[in-house]
Amino acid sequence: MSLTIAEWRARIHSETELSLDELTTLKNDPRAGVQQLLKQYQRHQKKLLDEETAFEQRLQFEHELWPQYPYIAGIDEVGRGPLAGPVVTAAVVLPHDFHVLEVNDSKQLSAAKREFLYREIMAQAVEVHLGIATNTEIDQENIYHATEIAMGRAASGLPHRPDYLLVDAMTVPVTIPQRKLIKGDARSISIGAASIVAKVVRDHIMTMYDRIFPGYDFADNAGYGTKKHLAGLQKLGITPIHRRSFAPVKKYAQR
Repeated sequence: MSLTIAEWRARIHSETELSLDELTTLKNDPRAGVQQLLKQYQRHQKKLLDEETAFEQRLQFEHELWPQYPYIAGIDEVGRGPLAGPVVTAAVVLPHDFHVLEVNDSKQLSAAKREFLYREIMAQAVEVHLGIATNTEIDQENIYHATEIAMGRAASGLPHRPDYLLVDAMTVPVTIPQRKLIKGDARSISIGAASIVAKVVRDHIMTMYDRIFPGYDFADNAGYGTKKHLAGLQKLGITPIHRRSFAPVKKYAQR
């Protein structure tokens, strides 16, 4: 007995791959509703295949290195550009069977997706450690050097010394073998995971600061120089978390 369209819809949406016999039955079913469901299923399967292929591409560096360096940490930073708040870095060591397809450069993900993936990464990662450089350190050291210091803290703080580091576009000041990858957060799963962890943690920090220092819209702009942030600076002046060496904060600091 043929399934109803509603039954086929439930079967297709069950996230279980259809068998060859089921696909043949669908293809031979003349009902327009069934043919529409078949097209939806085929599009979904193609999307999954594309995601799997892209995921495997983003694991190429890990696969090349794991035989010699089984304990690899991905390292990335968030917060080099804002006018306020710290720069946050993360070092993430993933298990070799990690298989969360959507892990990618945090900038390519929605806030809701980052929060979901952050929980997945934290639940599955072998080890995670954060490195932070405060706005004061940024003013003292300059943003590039402060970011290096924060990355060093993230790598050195892992409970076990990594065999190798994959780093997004920077060199970490530690004696661990490492590779600098331009746009590494979109090219390496380990770095992508680190970018998500660092981004979510920093966003939470800036949301906390929004409650402490209202009027700058930190919860929405994360410290970047948006119109509302600049209006807050004009009206309220600088806070203890502003980077005094950054324009336009510098001119308000000199008042």
